[in-house]
Amino acid sequence: LSEMNQILEVNAEDLDCTVQAGVRREELNAWLRDTGLFFPIDPGANATIGGMASTRASGTNAVRYGTMREAVLSLRVVTPDGRDIRTSRRARKSAAGYDLTRLLIGSEGTLGIITEVTLRLHGIPEVISSAVCAFETIGGAVDTVVQAIQLGIPLARVEILDDMQIRAVNRWSKLDYPELTTLFFEFHGSPNHVEEQVAMTRELAGGNGGGDFTWSNLPEERTKLWKARHEAYYAAVNLRAGAVGWATDVCVPISRLAECIVETKKDLATCSIPGTIVGHVGDGNFHVILSIDPNAPEEMAEVEAINHRIVRRALEMDGTCTGEHGIGLGKQDWLIEELGDAVDLMRQIKVALDPKDLFNPGKIFQL
Repeated sequence: LSEMNQILEVNAEDLDCTVQAGVRREELNAWLRDTGLFFPIDPGANATIGGMASTRASGTNAVRYGTMREAVLSLRVVTPDGRDIRTSRRARKSAAGYDLTRLLIGSEGTLGIITEVTLRLHGIPEVISSAVCAFETIGGAVDTVVQAIQLGIPLARVEILDDMQIRAVNRWSKLDYPELTTLFFEFHGSPNHVEEQVAMTRELAGGNGGGDFTWSNLPEERTKLWKARHEAYYAAVNLRAGAVGWATDVCVPISRLAECIVETKKDLATCSIPGTIVGHVGDGNFHVILSIDPNAPEEMAEVEAINHRIVRRALEMDGTCTGEHGIGLGKQDWLIEELGDAVDLMRQIKVALDPKDLFNPGKIFQL
């Protein structure tokens, strides 16, 4: 599918485009730049659009622009019995039949092979500003974001990094941020609108124990900030010489996020393995990255115990066992605990569409 890499159509007036599944995110945005439009979903990796749809990808811009679930208007899909179908038309809304588009987004390749994707696009903002603010407490950082969302401040990105992740980022990216829980922000809009967003957010941060609120309109400063964020995984693994990374993610209602992260920090404090936390705080989603010794298999038992506590806690808070990483093979038992009998309905859909279990067998659940 990587050879299916053509941008088939751009409808600038309709703010949409149709691409083949092998087109990569960065290539699409480079092609769109001269049209004044962009595709906002940014999972960090330069992933293919088909892969992003199949895994229901999300990322740093989701707080404002949503996930692949919101970004996809239509799919072209090859079904297990060989049919080539289109799940919907380009209209912005439809009440025509079942929503096959949403069924296939996030199905991890188990129900069909995505060959083309029609995407929503957005206008490139007139001004893009970035900002950084460190906090004495996790609660202060999370409260700042909750209050900003409640006030209707249209944050384009807002990421939380714990003190250990900031330490890792400083070492890896040669930066000098205070080693405290930190928020990375991005604001989009007109010059006046961005200044207003920044001023309101700075005031909220100050009221919640935030330190210096440093912001900039300079592209090079923004690039440095988000490059450091996107390389957080590699930075975390680099905390321990010769280590390999192991990561998990959960998502909880944002009102429970501070509590969930604080309790997870307590888990990590009792762990012999270095661990960091980084997350999409505006969505209630965070990742834990552990740096394990590949020559010490006994460490996996400790990792599995930590993961069990993290996921169990998220479910008890009416959250999900995975906000972004998906189920695959590793979280199938947690999916059953999270959704119960609904998983049986998923199995019935799989059997109806793929009775011979040809497409990505064994993923998400066992038949």
